[in-house]
Amino acid sequence: MSDTRLLGRFGEAAAAEYLRSRGYAVLGLNYRTRLGEIDVIASRGRYVVFAEVKLRKDDRFAQAKEFVTPAKQRRVIAAAEEWLQGRGCTLQPRFDVIEVYAPRGTDTEKPEIRHWENAFTAD
Repeated sequence: MSDTRLLGRFGEAAAAEYLRSRGYAVLGLNYRTRLGEIDVIASRGRYVVFAEVKLRKDDRFAQAKEFVTPAKQRRVIAAAEEWLQGRGCTLQPRFDVIEVYAPRGTDTEKPEIRHWENAFTAD
């Protein structure tokens, strides 16, 4: 597995653990369709959350959430619509961004996590 993929998996695992620790049920990781990919799918209360995870060493250049472009948002929304249709889910969808800051990469013991709820919407 490439370093980039390994770092991505590390960030997604950290985000999933973060969500679990806050009472979310993690329903899936790395959901892929021909339309796009969703890093983490979770639920809590009346929401099903489709989370885009962005891992960076730090935020000196820009916050990680700034790298979730409008094109990426459209792909996540399209994949979420497909996921919802295939499951008959009645929960309210929400699109979050979870930033994971890991200064030492996969050797970071406690990455800093920032969770942006409702970071973008399906128009």
